[in-house]
Amino acid sequence: MHYPQLRLRRRRSTPAIRELLQETRIHIEDLIYPLFVCAGANKREPIEAMPGVYRLSVDLLLEEVARARQEGILAVLLFGVTESKDELAAAAYDAEGIVQKAVGLLKERFPELVVITDVCLCGYTSHGHCGVVKDGVILNDETLHLLAQTALSHAQAGADLVAPSDMMDGRVKVIRDQLDENGFSHVGILSYAAKFASAFYGPFREAAGSAPSFGDRRSYQMNPANRREAMEEVLLDLAEGADLVMIKPALAYLDIIREVRERVLCPVAAYNVSGEYAMVKAAAAQGWIDEKMVVMETMTGIKRAGADLIITYHARDIARWLQED
Repeated sequence: MHYPQLRLRRRRSTPAIRELLQETRIHIEDLIYPLFVCAGANKREPIEAMPGVYRLSVDLLLEEVARARQEGILAVLLFGVTESKDELAAAAYDAEGIVQKAVGLLKERFPELVVITDVCLCGYTSHGHCGVVKDGVILNDETLHLLAQTALSHAQAGADLVAPSDMMDGRVKVIRDQLDENGFSHVGILSYAAKFASAFYGPFREAAGSAPSFGDRRSYQMNPANRREAMEEVLLDLAEGADLVMIKPALAYLDIIREVRERVLCPVAAYNVSGEYAMVKAAAAQGWIDEKMVVMETMTGIKRAGADLIITYHARDIARWLQED
């Protein structure tokens, strides 16, 4: 059937019809709220490159999560910020570390909250890389037991999901084995399965203090030009025991999200990263865009590409806008 019998504008003729026939919807339950937690008390440190995002001490983190919960957000992703750094990232797997303390207090106060922890070493190493370094080389296998130790310490603190973001080969299997052997088979793994060596991470490195002191991360994070390799990474992580997979960043990798969604059955997450957030905030501050409309269009695009879950710094704004609408 063709025009004039078929008129697609009939499906768009009124607001009610457009709402009725909308194919893709964003729900508050789709959102994961990333947060930065630091040592101390009553600390709320603004991140210049990410307006509206802060490094929070645990007491203020609890207040922020309370507000997010009231707005309907079900899950948070925690990143630790520390000044205690060394070659082997000892603060990452310290049972009394900042993330471990935060997890325990969050689960005590909000037992229904889904607490996800970022498992990586870069924010805790003196050199800023995601693994053990020897003679300027980031070592893969020597890093795995430190990542597993970090994941186990998060599980012991009460984390529901651990999220390895380092991109070392084999880390999902080693973490899964470590969790299972220590009685934490119920703790899931949300793997940063296809994490690209992206220019969109700049503001995050300011937030977490995790910029590498030499070189870059291209020997372990993925080449942004590679699509087939992304599927290899995803399928390997699932074979090793990942429960969910993540694509990071989101906007320049919608094709990857779509392909992963079509080829796997597990939940798929996408990380709307710091640079993507910062660009919207900067343009909105200049009055060049309508922030709400651009953010919601962006989230719809990520969801339409196939993401079940979206990790985004816009989470609280989106939750409020959805409730208002």
